[in-house]
Amino acid sequence: MSQQTASFAAGCFWGVEARFLEMDGVVDAVSGYQGGHMENPTYKQVCGGDTGHAEAVQVIFDDEKVSYDQLLEVFFDMHNPTTLNRQGPDFGSQYRSAIFWYDNKQKAAAEQKIRDIDASGKWPNPVVTQLQQAPQFWRAEEYHQRYFEKNGAGYCHI
Repeated sequence: MSQQTASFAAGCFWGVEARFLEMDGVVDAVSGYQGGHMENPTYKQVCGGDTGHAEAVQVIFDDEKVSYDQLLEVFFDMHNPTTLNRQGPDFGSQYRSAIFWYDNKQKAAAEQKIRDIDASGKWPNPVVTQLQQAPQFWRAEEYHQRYFEKNGAGYCHI
């Protein structure tokens, strides 16, 4: 098994985490915060909008069973990547669409996928998904992990 890491932000992290965990080849998916300037932020701080972090999900995957391109397909299928700082009822930079890449191969794949989506005409507006080299990932509080398994599906259906 060859494990790789990927991180994505697509609005509320509960649904994003649950969707990735359904995929064969995904070893783990963890809810957390990424892309900001505050160390070890709390949910309350991130929701305040001043940390710069997005609600993100770090995905550990077996690249012999699932490709990064397949993860990108699911990521872009689970949210609207053309809305800036908003997904469904959630708004603010913490709910932005973002891909945090770990190597140049991931960066290139994400850039190509965005070009392909824009060229396809699937959305009336261009993709605004932020691409950023993966900074420190901060694991969210335990009550956020596997939230739907613990509490049932809530408002952020994906």
